[in-house]
Amino acid sequence: MTARKLILIRHGESTANVAAAEAEAAGAEAIAVPARDADVPLSALGRQQAEALRPRLAAELSELAGVGGAPVLLCSPYLRAVETARLALGAEAAVTIDERLRDRELGILDALTARGVEARLPQEAARRRWLGKFYYRPPGGEAWTDVALRLRSFLRDLTAGPGGSAVLFTHDAVVSLFLYVLLGWSERELDEFLRNRTVANASVTTLEREDDDGGGAGAAWRIGVFADVEHLSELGVPRTEHPGAARVSN
Repeated sequence: MTARKLILIRHGESTANVAAAEAEAAGAEAIAVPARDADVPLSALGRQQAEALRPRLAAELSELAGVGGAPVLLCSPYLRAVETARLALGAEAAVTIDERLRDRELGILDALTARGVEARLPQEAARRRWLGKFYYRPPGGEAWTDVALRLRSFLRDLTAGPGGSAVLFTHDAVVSLFLYVLLGWSERELDEFLRNRTVANASVTTLEREDDDGGGAGAAWRIGVFADVEHLSELGVPRTEHPGAARVSN
């Protein structure tokens, strides 16, 4: 991996984020998702959030280009991430899709609320409590460790721009697991960090490598900013969190 700086951007609020919040508030067992996970679009507010990213990213990309060269632009294949990238960068931007940046797959738990899992799949709920979210793999889905594995593969293949930087449009659990992989954290350390923090929609997280050892792991990396949404506040666009599955503990 040649990267020295990663700019991680969570997609704007999606229609499924809204539906999940409504289902949880109503005490429902199932979420009325509008499409399969890969095809869920941004909500109207999510589009505003993505557009609010544009001036911030334009300034950051201009600065990076002036220092060492334009960063490489990569994106999850899921529609909500692709729409965020297009609105934040412009349709003409050369963005590369990488399937390893997709959201965590929930398998049999997909479109169920926490109450729905307990009511409809009590054995799975018990198994998740026993294993913990970090290692629990729902049938047909992924554990957090599975996502970490594909991110390690992604990082091995990553060739950053001339200045050693890359902008990634992705999802909350993926942003969280980049911290786990690059900072060399344990399950407990990631859990403690996320306990009172959320990767907000359309937020910016940066990770920077402190030295030039070329290793790309462990103490060589540090957090620049985490889940920053100052660009939303500056333009008066409401922030949303919708944490979804991006929590290690139950």
